[in-house]
Amino acid sequence: MKTNKELSHRKAQLGDLAQILSLLKDDILGQTRESLDSSTIPDHYIHAFNKISLDPNHYLMVIEVKGIIVATCHLTLLPSLTFEGSTRLQIEAVRVHSTYRNQKIGSWMMQEAMTFANKNGATIIQLTTNKLRPEAKRFYERLGFVASHEGLKLVSCFTQNNKPI
Repeated sequence: MKTNKELSHRKAQLGDLAQILSLLKDDILGQTRESLDSSTIPDHYIHAFNKISLDPNHYLMVIEVKGIIVATCHLTLLPSLTFEGSTRLQIEAVRVHSTYRNQKIGSWMMQEAMTFANKNGATIIQLTTNKLRPEAKRFYERLGFVASHEGLKLVSCFTQNNKPI
């Protein structure tokens, strides 16, 4: 088990992108959603990373153990008119490398995300988890999250170049 003293987090840098994408592909769903078959990172990932990195409402977090990236999550601050003009924190793309799972790294990372929310005035933290990941849902519930809403998604029928699939 990793101790908190061994863990650190920071904002992702472009040089971290290959490792982040590897984490995103390190599960059964990511293997079907991410297109990474070569050592070259496709331009659409670089473009997305740059948009995230330049937007002050986004924090792409990487978790390191002794300088090795072992986990990531994407935090987005969302101002809202609901709940009396509150700010929400949306948590997405939560991944811990398969060799580092079950060592409390995910719990530590989520606690850091909650600290980030607090420091940035977010009063609601929200996330979604795929129904094909029941263990992830149980993990979030252990942290206090409640499945209070039914989530819906519409995946675009257009490619990066706005051409129909």
